[in-house]
Formats: sequence, C-alpha cells, structure tokens
Amino acid sequence: METLNIGKYCVLGLSPMDDITDLPFRQLCKDFGADLLITEFIASEALNREAEKSYRKMRFTPSQHPIGIQIFGADEEELVRCVDIVEAQQPDFIDINWGCPVRKVAGKGAGSGILKDLPKMLHITEAVVRRAHLPVTVKTRLGYDADDKPIVELAERLQDVGIAALSIHGRTKTQMYQGNADWTLIGEVKNNPRMHIPIFGNGDIVTPQQAVEARQRYGVDGILIGRGAIGNPWVFEQTQRLMRGEDERPVSVQERVEVCRRHLLAAVEFKGEHTAMFEMRKHYGGYFKGLFDFKQFRIPLVNTTTLDQVLPILDRIAEHYR
Repeated sequence: METLNIGKYCVLGLSPMDDITDLPFRQLCKDFGADLLITEFIASEALNREAEKSYRKMRFTPSQHPIGIQIFGADEEELVRCVDIVEAQQPDFIDINWGCPVRKVAGKGAGSGILKDLPKMLHITEAVVRRAHLPVTVKTRLGYDADDKPIVELAERLQDVGIAALSIHGRTKTQMYQGNADWTLIGEVKNNPRMHIPIFGNGDIVTPQQAVEARQRYGVDGILIGRGAIGNPWVFEQTQRLMRGEDERPVSVQERVEVCRRHLLAAVEFKGEHTAMFEMRKHYGGYFKGLFDFKQFRIPLVNTTTLDQVLPILDRIAEHYR
C-alpha cells in the first residue's frame, strides 16, 4: 500500500465531525484554505445496506480533492465489504475511524471502543488495507484510559499492517472531549525513528496560533482542526497566513453574516430545510463568537425553524454591527 503523499500540499486538514463536516461546510473550509478534507464518519453496515443518508455523506465535489471518506464499524466483514462502495466514489483515500468515543459507537466495539482489543483493531485494519486499492489511513486516540496509552507502539503496528498515514487525537477514549489534549505522545510518535508515514495531530487546536505552535513544537506533518473550525472556516486561512509569516486577516461582521448565509443556503439545498435549520444551530455560535450584545440575536437564531425566519435575522445582525 502506497504512503499518502501529503508533503506537497497538505499541512492543515478539517477533522471529521458527525453532522458538522458535511459537503457544504467542507466546501467553505476548502475555500478558506483547508488543504485536506475528510467526510463525516459513515457506518459500514449502513453503506452495505445502501442507506440513502450514508450515501449522501460520501458525496463531494471535484474541488474538494484531496479528500478521504471515513468509515467505522466493529465487524471485519462489514468494513471490508464497504471498501468497494467507498472506492467507487473515487476519493483520494479511505480513513478508518478508531477514535470516536461516544457510547453508541464505542460501546459496540467500534471507534475508540476497539482500543480495548488491539489485536482485533490491527487485524481489521490489515483486512481493509488488503481489500483497498486506495491508501488507507487511520484516526485514533492515545489509548483507552489514563492507565492505557499504547499509541507509540500502536502507531508502529498500524504502520506495519500497511496504513498510509495516521491521525492522533491527544485524548483517551474515557476522556471523551474533557480535559486537555496531550500532544507530547503525538510528538513521540512523530519523532519515533521507526515511523515513516505522515502523522497528523488533533485536539484543542482552536486558534491559528495554537496550530502553528503545535506543528513547530511537535514536528507533525499536519494539523487537523475540529471544533475550532465550527462556524469558523477562516481559521484555515488565518493559520496559513501565520505559517507564511503574514498577519491574520481580520474578518468583519458583514463577512461573517455573508458566509453564514452562504453556508445556510447550501445546507438547505443539500439536505433539506428541516435538517439544515437544525444542524446550522451548531455553527451560529462560531460565526458570531465574541460579538458584544449578541444575546438579542442568539435566542431567535437557535429557535428558528424555517429559512424565511432566519434570513431576516442575519440581515439585522449585519445592520446592527455595521
């Protein structure tokens, strides 16, 4: 299996997040400087059943290359079977999610739940690698809990079974998203002389300064930004500017409103008004973070249920802060 060649083009990636990193939001992040995109995670069983929602999650535009489709599951046969379905979409790579900590995933032995059974994790990963024609990558965590953080050795073993790149979230499964991400072990993986595949770091990167500092301090090949990008696609442009030694470009309230509107309209077109209106609530806080006296707009925004209701609110925000 070939190594994923990220050296020429990839420094900053958008970390996959369920109901967040859909096609419309990925496009915004790409337009604002994200080098690498990954879809929301998709259940292998749902793909094999040809579930419509799961197929929609795989969709992407030509401009979103390089992009990976992320799959998850605990059953080897199901994961291997869905490889052909994924490859038919012609992404640049297939990513296996061995990192999701939520109960409905990890509790079934998928995601980071498999960190309790590393032999099974390695066996399934190798089976997917053997089946795939595209590079296969893995996203995982440091380990299962504070007493079990095998990531340095695990990274070597994942490399040995043929993965093309590894992304590491600097927390354990039991931490969920609490506490601080530990980047020291991510750095140990990257600086292990036996490692030769690209290593991405992830966790607690919410500002451009943090992204630049983490890359310089730990030497990782790339940074994946997750929650810091929600409602904030500019984080990629601003980070790219800092990496080039330029000042960050300030973003006006009017630009925030316009991009939020663009995002909303694209989401409605992609997945329908009802779903889009609900999922966009997760982004509003990012789009308008830090604005003084914003409470008068926040409550109406999160309570709206139709496009006709929210568009005038966005107009009033732009006018109020002009």
